[in-house]
Amino acid sequence: MNGLTVKQVSELSGVSIRTLQYYDNIGLLTPSERTEAGYRLYEEEQLATLQEILLFRELEFPLKEIKAILESPAHDREKALRQQVELLTLKKERLEGLIRLADDLRTAQGKNTTTKNNVPEKNSTRERKTTMDFTAFDKTKLEEYAKRAREEYSGTDAYKEYEVKSAGRTAETEAVLGEGLMAIFARFGKLLAEGTSGASEGGTPADPASPAAQALVRELQDYITEHFYTCTPEILAGLGKMYAADGEFRENIDRCGGDGTAVFVSKAIDHFTQRSA
Repeated sequence: MNGLTVKQVSELSGVSIRTLQYYDNIGLLTPSERTEAGYRLYEEEQLATLQEILLFRELEFPLKEIKAILESPAHDREKALRQQVELLTLKKERLEGLIRLADDLRTAQGKNTTTKNNVPEKNSTRERKTTMDFTAFDKTKLEEYAKRAREEYSGTDAYKEYEVKSAGRTAETEAVLGEGLMAIFARFGKLLAEGTSGASEGGTPADPASPAAQALVRELQDYITEHFYTCTPEILAGLGKMYAADGEFRENIDRCGGDGTAVFVSKAIDHFTQRSA
């Protein structure tokens, strides 16, 4: 599909343009690209992410938690969707219970009888039973499941550390940190481009195991550890696989460093972690 403008995404999703711009500013939903005129463009991957964000919002997850979940190395979209289906089913059951209660109250009210003096006489037994029922308002089951779902993410050391390090950060600070990360990927892309150019002239192609590439992997690991969470070799290896997979990470990295950069970074990380094992 061709990229959709922020106005088109707003019309398609029902999310206001201002909200989409805010999501971009805080790094929650970044457009796939921007036109020369500065217009945001969104593709299928960003629309899928937006759907995931809106499902979390429907379940009353704060934006900060949603951002941390989506950025967490432990994030599994399929698993998150299963949890969302379960939570929404519980929410549906609760709403159906509220509808039944409201309908029972309406029915009981309508069954009032009239005495010979035209004084309404209520069906007291029916109304007493209905008005004493507050079970439909009970959100305990829904809240307990939502709490467990949150804990699956927040229970990881990386998530907890991310929460501590990101506390109090402004959207501007988050944007600067994101730019710093992209700058490292741009340097990976420069290495790749120089190697590709050299190979076309009979030289040696870019090597992800080269000292320069491996030094950049170390720099990337240190940057993540300093600003986000402790990037252990296991987490770094997982990030490497995620960077090379089709999706938003790969698109963003390739947009920053050029085509093939994400795969090059992934191979460099794989060599680094294998050597460190």
